[in-house]
Amino acid sequence: MTPPPAPSDAVAIELNAVLVALTANQPLVLTLEDGTLLPSGPFATEHPTLQSGLRAWVERQTNHPLGYVEQLYTFADRNRPGSDGRQRVVSISYLGLTRERLSAGARDPEWRSWYRYFPWEDWRTGPSPLIAQTILPKLATWAEAGGDAASRHERRQRVEVSFGDGAESWNEDLVLQRYELLYEAGLVPEAKQPAADPVPGMPMRHDHRRILATGIARLRAKIKYRPVFFELMPPEFTLLQLQRTVEALAGRPMHKQNFRRLIDAQGLVEPTGASSAEARGRPAKLFRFRREVVLERAVLGSKLPLSRPI
Repeated sequence: MTPPPAPSDAVAIELNAVLVALTANQPLVLTLEDGTLLPSGPFATEHPTLQSGLRAWVERQTNHPLGYVEQLYTFADRNRPGSDGRQRVVSISYLGLTRERLSAGARDPEWRSWYRYFPWEDWRTGPSPLIAQTILPKLATWAEAGGDAASRHERRQRVEVSFGDGAESWNEDLVLQRYELLYEAGLVPEAKQPAADPVPGMPMRHDHRRILATGIARLRAKIKYRPVFFELMPPEFTLLQLQRTVEALAGRPMHKQNFRRLIDAQGLVEPTGASSAEARGRPAKLFRFRREVVLERAVLGSKLPLSRPI
């Protein structure tokens, strides 16, 4: 009979949640402990599935009902400790979409813009100046500090693929690769050997900013072929509100007329017959999401609008 593992070899399973909402054209994530943690907790065995356990746990702890939910990733690195710094923890993370609810107190869950943690990811008004002015120079110094010519070449290639030139070449989906590169270069406070002058961006405890980066990357890729962004919309909305939602998630601007043609061609929305009462200009038509289209598109495999300028 195999003896039970020693306490130092014990493994705990926890659930982490990247919960996303949208308010005032800002993509928000639910955080705890003054924004330093994502919602997380031990896996409860009384639930039939991990997802049902996550839903129950999140709704009990935060009073936030979840809409769309999918498993994100399992973080099981051997050297990944728990909050006590000793026991190894396997973290099963989920991505969930909901609508924002106001927090009640200082220690209650708080919504924060994900661009507060990754300010270089917001290209809605053009290339982030942080990349060309701060990040690329620091990464160039790191790349040239490689041990030999091959290492320096490999580092320069990774910088070019992840961050481009800071002006035009940019892949919005590489959120995790960019964070991990900054981590390896010691340019974020979470790094094992952080630089004295890290790049701007709010840090998180443990590896929660890495989990958050994984969730953002997954959602940015997901909205290109499945309209999950409707989970963040009110029941009725204008087409401009819909465009601003997609732009907020993707971190990229979109051409207004092309975006509307793509939405119309996919049959994603239908008019309600009502109009919005806006402060300036003529009222805009209100639309609602045709939810049955999601099932049709899932069967046919049709592509949805790309989240980049067209």
